[in-house]
Amino acid sequence: MAEVGEVLARRGGSAGFADLRAVVSARAIRAALTAGTIRRIAKGVYALPEAPPALTAARSQGGAVSHLSAAQHWRLGVLAAPSLPHVTLPIGRQRRRAGLPCVVHWADVPVIDDVTTPIRTVLDCARTLPMNEALTVADSALHLGLVDHDELLDASARLVGPNRRRIQQVVRLADRRAESVLESALRAILIEEGIDGFEPQVPVRDAGFSARLDLGHRQRRIGLEADGFEHHGGRTAFVRDCRRQVNLSLRGWLVLRFSWEDVMYGRDWVVEAVRGALELPPLTNRLPQAA
Repeated sequence: MAEVGEVLARRGGSAGFADLRAVVSARAIRAALTAGTIRRIAKGVYALPEAPPALTAARSQGGAVSHLSAAQHWRLGVLAAPSLPHVTLPIGRQRRRAGLPCVVHWADVPVIDDVTTPIRTVLDCARTLPMNEALTVADSALHLGLVDHDELLDASARLVGPNRRRIQQVVRLADRRAESVLESALRAILIEEGIDGFEPQVPVRDAGFSARLDLGHRQRRIGLEADGFEHHGGRTAFVRDCRRQVNLSLRGWLVLRFSWEDVMYGRDWVVEAVRGALELPPLTNRLPQAA
């Protein structure tokens, strides 16, 4: 029975009967089922009780983990987890009624171990998600080095089907410098509202100071920071962050800080604040120019 579990573990927690029978006996499979160390999730498909839900659902349907579920598999940044696993079946294959619950798509897609490739995952998310969520996935894939921007551009140019122009826009705007999902979501708001001039991870440096802004407008010296709830992480970090804010102000930077709630649910407020900042005269620069 332990041997059956080990085989499933090596396969990501689930496998078909044929894969199991290649290395274990049918008797061992039946014994593991009786003992409850494995479970049958669909006809001819078995899984460990703790198997990853998305991969298990995909194999129960005879498909591949895709879209946001694939993004999670590749450890890409996502703004919100899907309520059900996303699975892509080959064109013409019927959904299995006995399979596990999931959101099903149909397409012939490249896969790695029953998960869509990172490039295909980015393209699928760009096709189906709002700009803020799609850009978050694309930025993260580039930042982690799982995809190359030129290859992603080429793949989007060859893509057919609905929302092709939208996919190409997301891919074109994706930036490997982005370092957090909230930063990407904030940048998506600016893009959709036609607010130009801001770029990710802008450095501010001189002989006595060094910092990076989540988003910075170099010409206007306006910085935007996207702060999650856990941003400060304690009193020491809070004090350090206050001093950073003062140092940026002394160097002529106006920094606007937005919370998760602002970025996710207060779009109008964010846009109003950024546009208001752009209308202000630049702060007086008291110290040497920043990088």
